[in-house]
Amino acid sequence: MRDFRLPELYDRVKQIIPQPEWMLFEEDLEAILELKREKNAVILAHNYQTPEIFHGVADIMGDSLALAREAVEVDADVIVLAGVHFMAETAKLLNPEKTVLIPDTAAGCSLADSITPEDIALLREAHPGVPVITYVNTSAAVKAASDICCTSGNAVKIVESLGVPRVLMIPDEYLAKNVAKETDVELIAWHGHCEVHELFTPDDVRAMRDAWPGVTVLAHPECPPEVVAEADFSGSTAVMSDFVGERKPARVCLLTECSMSDNVALNHPEVEFVRPCNLCPHMKRISLRNIREALEFNRHEVTIDPAITEDARRSVERMLAVK
Repeated sequence: MRDFRLPELYDRVKQIIPQPEWMLFEEDLEAILELKREKNAVILAHNYQTPEIFHGVADIMGDSLALAREAVEVDADVIVLAGVHFMAETAKLLNPEKTVLIPDTAAGCSLADSITPEDIALLREAHPGVPVITYVNTSAAVKAASDICCTSGNAVKIVESLGVPRVLMIPDEYLAKNVAKETDVELIAWHGHCEVHELFTPDDVRAMRDAWPGVTVLAHPECPPEVVAEADFSGSTAVMSDFVGERKPARVCLLTECSMSDNVALNHPEVEFVRPCNLCPHMKRISLRNIREALEFNRHEVTIDPAITEDARRSVERMLAVK
């Protein structure tokens, strides 16, 4: 039987998704909506997911911090994480009794791949007594070897919450350098980069201003510091979304993964969005079809080595405790 909500769902995304394309999604949408009911499942979707996922089947949407916080409150037997693998691990850490599924196990992250627990051990040897703050874009094993986690949305607050003069902030070099401008704490950085955000350049920003007079440029703090310096504002995906909603610039450009612009634009039709399109190949591995298959076949359940679970959870929970 056709799901009565499909026309309502299409109304949300019709500015972005042509109707013929939407019709190709309907079978999977109907199946996912029914499977969620049958299995008492919820779908957590990152801001970088495509609109048919973000606005079509997701129950909880947001940036890494929002998803981490909301995961604790989830009342469901099954969580499907429409995002990348480290996010699914974080959801499992916070919900050890629940089944957590990721639609594609190859949905990784260049930042998570840039550092290992062995690297952290070497850093601790080189900087004895200096606490390690680890970006959530890391594996559970790296979280377990760290003292506390952070996201791009709370990094400054986490750094200053430790009350120490120096910290190791890993693995995103650009995030650390951008945060360093907002605090007196000395930050020691690693050399990891996001493969999407590192592509933006100051020339891109200047070219955009020439082509689109009056555009307000918002940059994610994973961008190089010289890009952030050229922008009008910098913040996490959640903060950028709030900026658009509160300030309502006539014309705006979000320097981040391009599906973010589609999802924010649907909530603010009065704002003109300029879309420089850098795609995350890992986020784009998630689709309606593999979300459906994850639910149908209980596919790709996320598990964490019991030897590291407690320490990894401690690092995440310490972050969530900082208000």
